[in-house]
Formats: sequence, C-alpha cells, structure tokens
Amino acid sequence: MPLIGREKEIQVLENALQSTHSELIVVYGRRRVGKTYLIRETYKKQLRFEFTGMYKATTREQLKLFQKSLFDVSSKKLKAPTNWLDAFQQLKDYCETLTGKGKKVLFIDEFPWLDNNKSSFLKAFDNFWNTYVTKREDIVVVICGSAAAYMINKIIRSKGGLHNRLTDKIRVEPFSLQETELLLKKNRVKLARYDILLLYMVMGGIPHYLERVKAGESVVQAIDRLCFEKDGFLRNEFKNVFASLFDQVDNHETIIRLLADVRKGLSRNAIMKKGNFPSGGNLTRTLHELEESGFIEQYAPYKGNNNALYRLKDEYCNFYIKYIEKNKPSKNGVWNKLQKQQSFNAWAGFTFETICLKHIEQIKEGLKIAGIYTTAGNWLERNSENGVQIDLLIDRDDNVINLCEIKFYDSLFTLNKKYASELMHKEAVFRDASQTKKSIFLTLITVHGIVENEYSRQLIQNNLTLEHLFL
Repeated sequence: MPLIGREKEIQVLENALQSTHSELIVVYGRRRVGKTYLIRETYKKQLRFEFTGMYKATTREQLKLFQKSLFDVSSKKLKAPTNWLDAFQQLKDYCETLTGKGKKVLFIDEFPWLDNNKSSFLKAFDNFWNTYVTKREDIVVVICGSAAAYMINKIIRSKGGLHNRLTDKIRVEPFSLQETELLLKKNRVKLARYDILLLYMVMGGIPHYLERVKAGESVVQAIDRLCFEKDGFLRNEFKNVFASLFDQVDNHETIIRLLADVRKGLSRNAIMKKGNFPSGGNLTRTLHELEESGFIEQYAPYKGNNNALYRLKDEYCNFYIKYIEKNKPSKNGVWNKLQKQQSFNAWAGFTFETICLKHIEQIKEGLKIAGIYTTAGNWLERNSENGVQIDLLIDRDDNVINLCEIKFYDSLFTLNKKYASELMHKEAVFRDASQTKKSIFLTLITVHGIVENEYSRQLIQNNLTLEHLFL
C-alpha cells in the first residue's frame, strides 16, 4: 500500500538518492504524526542501519541499544562501546563493508533523546558526519525527532559542527481532511464526510490516532471507546505527549490550557499575565517549543503585525481539556450525551473555524483562485460599537477581498434578516477602517451549504461547504 499524501516530503527524500554527494536530512514534527513511517516506507530498499533513542535512558543503556542495532544489520558481535566516539567508529567500520551502487541510508530516530547531559553524543555525531560521511558520496543520514525545538535549535540552527551542513529539512504536518479520508478508506472505515469532520475535530489529522478507529463502528462509538472508556487510547495521551517532548511540562500545559479558553488567541503579554510567567526568555522559549512542535501557532491579524497572537491549533488538546478530563470514564455512551448539550455548539464552532484556517489552500481551490497570490488572516475592530470580528479575510492580488464567515451547522444554514444585517455592518465597518478600494465578496463557509433566499441572493458571492475542504 503506497504512502498516503506526503508528496512533497517523499520528493525531498527521493531527491537525496539521486544526488552526487552524501546527504544529511532532518525530519521533525509533532509526536504521532507519522515521521518514522514516512522514512521507513520511502527508504525501505535503501535502509542499511536504523537506531532509535530510548526515552530517559542513561548513556550506557543507549550505547547498548546502539550495539544491538548494529548487530541486527551486520550480524557481527561487537564489544559494547563505552562512549559515542567509539560507537560511531563502529558505525564507520560497518559502513566500510557496504557494497553496491546507490545510496545507503542511515536512520537515527528520536535523536534528541540521545543527547542527554554529559553524553557528548552531539559532538560525536558532528565528528562522524564531518570527518567520515562528507568524504563519501553514497550515504544519506536521516535524523528524526519529535522534540521540534531541539531539532531546530541544536541541529537546523546549529552554530557548531553541523553549521550549514544540512542538505534538507522536512517538517511533517498532520493529515488534511482529504488525507484523513484516504487513511480511513485504506483501513476499510467507511464514514460520511460529516462524520470524518467530527472525528477530525476530536483527534485532528494525527495518523497514529486515526489508525485506532475500527471498521464497522460509528464515530460516536469510536470517540466513546478511545476517549471515554477507562483504558481508552486517548484517555491519557495528553500527559504522555508533553512528558516525552518537554522538560518543563507544567509551563507548556499552562499555556495550552490558557489558549484553550480563548477562541481568537492571546498575545505574549496576555499569556504572561494570565499564567503568572516572569518576563524573560523562558516564556519565549516555551512558546517557541510549542509552536515548532505543532501545538500552537502565532499569527498576525489582518494588517496587524504589531498585535501578533498565539492560538491553540491542536484539536486533540482542545478536546481533551474541554471534554475528556472533565468526564469520568464510562462505558455508557458519554459522547452521545455530551454532543446534545448547548456547550457542544460553541466548541464545534471554534474547532470548525480552526480546521478551516488549516485548509486555506483548499478554500482557495474552492474559490478558484489557487493561482492568485493572497494573504489571509482574521480581523478585529475594537473601536466600533460592540466591536466587529471577521473570521477570515483573504486579500487577493486580483483586486478582491473575500470576507469569510465560518459557520458550523449540522444542516443547511439559513441566512435570516438579523444575520444579513450583521454581515452588512461588518462589511461597512471593515471598508471604513481599512480604507480599501478593492471589491469585497461576502463568503460563507458552512458544513452543508445554505438555504437560498432573498438575503443569500442579495449578499453572498461565494458559498463554500465541507466538500471544498476535502479538495
């Protein structure tokens, strides 16, 4: 079965096999996003050595694992190395035995877990790359890790032996809705697109989570089993995710919880005040780690670079805080009851908006403007009466701005007189505040579409649905 999606990532990996020199590639991204699977599947014919670091293991334990991994591919009994310089010397000796044309791939997974205090692992790896691999033309070294901040700061932006040595880097993102649908179909899980959306709202596009959904069960059954039963796989995943990625877990969790309570996000200063963080580099570093690991994103509202906000983008974290941790384990159908409560609408509306913002390219495709340069963001005008907030603006180079309203509704959405008046007010306030001379197209993004009536015919230029998000 071929890999689902990942076309750009696969191309980078395959290009490395065609080059005339050795390659050093960094792969990083959120835990459970499918980094290891991507590398193994793409390089299954070229992989000559694979070694995975162990979480919180001592240097001695890591070296024993290294020895075992080397024995698995060479069948040669070696004395356990006492330090990483010796370990990489053994790897050099093994590489000298590799014959045949074409690139040989060496894969080191969970790279950050190997670089513990006083291990000198990174120095030894630097030496291995700079004094041995670079002198050859036929080796591809892939280093991978979920601790994205480490991969960025210690490898990609290295000022030491790896400075400017990387030949490429790959950030593996969660699946889109379309890729999620393909994965579920591969596993014989047949669900309508509305149900796939609901599943995505709970676990995002994380392949490892989606693989847990069983054929023949409804979305409600899957969510109950995975999230609300005592031993459900996603019941305690929240703690595991942060504990394996970050040293100061409490700070990261605090920020995630603060952002889960605010739909439009918080500024750095607001996070500092609400979380009682001291001013200084520690908060900046924590925000950077969360952002690089794919849990939050920093964005500037439309025409507002000085007011950058942080927003929670991880669906599972949001769902865990909103529902999982607040409800006791049960086998009596928790989710079916929860989604009938009024609070479900607020959560679903926020989550659907977040998902739409992740699918800007699909929205552009639906608007038939994929080839037009655009900038996108939301917009907030606090000076007008009661304030005006616009979910998404797409500013186009063809003299048009799409003013997008995002509405989650489980049936056709009806644009009534009151809402029509609100939309006209938003357009007027935006035009006055921005002083734009461009055409403004009111655009609705809904789940199932809208009821055609006098208000929709008068106001709405573009009507996108869930189907467009699957493009």
